[in-house]
Amino acid sequence: MKEIMMTSGSGFEGYEVTEYLGIVNGQTVIGSNFFKGIAAGVTEMSDVESEKLTFKLEQVNETAMERLKSNALAKKADAIIGVGFSYSQFANNAVGAVAHGTAVKLSRKVREEHGISNELFVSNYYNSVVPRPVKVILSGNREGINISTWYYNYNNVDIKAIRVDIELTNQFNEKLIMKNIDFVFQKGNLNLIKSNKIECKLQHKDVPMIKKVNVHVSKYVTSDGICVVEDNPIEIEMSSQRLSALKGKRGIDAVKKYKTDGMIWHCNCGYVNEAGAEECIICSRKQEDIREKTKFNPERMIARMKSKEKVTEIKDILMEYIKEIDSKLRMVLLEIMESGIQYEKTNKNMKDSVIEKVEKVFEQQ
Repeated sequence: MKEIMMTSGSGFEGYEVTEYLGIVNGQTVIGSNFFKGIAAGVTEMSDVESEKLTFKLEQVNETAMERLKSNALAKKADAIIGVGFSYSQFANNAVGAVAHGTAVKLSRKVREEHGISNELFVSNYYNSVVPRPVKVILSGNREGINISTWYYNYNNVDIKAIRVDIELTNQFNEKLIMKNIDFVFQKGNLNLIKSNKIECKLQHKDVPMIKKVNVHVSKYVTSDGICVVEDNPIEIEMSSQRLSALKGKRGIDAVKKYKTDGMIWHCNCGYVNEAGAEECIICSRKQEDIREKTKFNPERMIARMKSKEKVTEIKDILMEYIKEIDSKLRMVLLEIMESGIQYEKTNKNMKDSVIEKVEKVFEQQ
């Protein structure tokens, strides 16, 4: 007979009841002949008679239990819960034993896992109207990791699917390249389109280790046909923290700060426009709007600071630009310099720490 789980309780650890199949029982009767010759009073029963009765009751219980199992299996049950015994006395000193319970279907509980995820802005971009990869999302648990991608769709073209190579870099600068990954979109005619999730090779422990992601688009499908991408992507030249701050202020497709030399101007989307162009060819941002929102540009100042070795020299660079900087930031920057100079007198070189703090001040603006 097939094994079946039984308990007097209401369930089993690691399992959940998925279906109740009804009450089942198994019955057997001890004939009256057995009791002939056995004293009616238990207190007057001899040891031999007691052993005979105990042995017989055990046999009866086992028989009732086997019949209980058989009836439950006939219902295709996986287990019986609430198992119990009862006894009844019939005429002529016959005794009936009944094993009863509830037949149920079971399934193993899925082990609860704390989900894990890592959302990363893409560290490269295309200087064209190709669907621009902007974010990669890794999510899942110990059972498996999924990957999905977001794209900025400048012309609101109805994009059905896209094929990409994804390069992931971990904290040890080790790279994992996933080739020819195909994503599809439920709504592909929006500015920001989000792909389906697909399984990937990563293990659960690897997800938080990923620090950088590059996406290379090879082709994509629109309602008009298949478009092959021959352009090479451009690497974004800023830290992930600065990139995140920029996108928070200028939009998820932003990859560069606005700047101009009078002959050309760099849009936030990264495209280089001629000075006479009022709006960007790629993203349609208006130069006037970007310029109005742009205050002091610290990039040149910070670049010069990085060429110095001592905080006192870095402070000299700051003082050259101090009048151009918002008055609310001047005191903060000067405090950073003074603190760095004091620490540098007794500790190691504070150059990198000071410059990092200066960058954060401007990123928060």
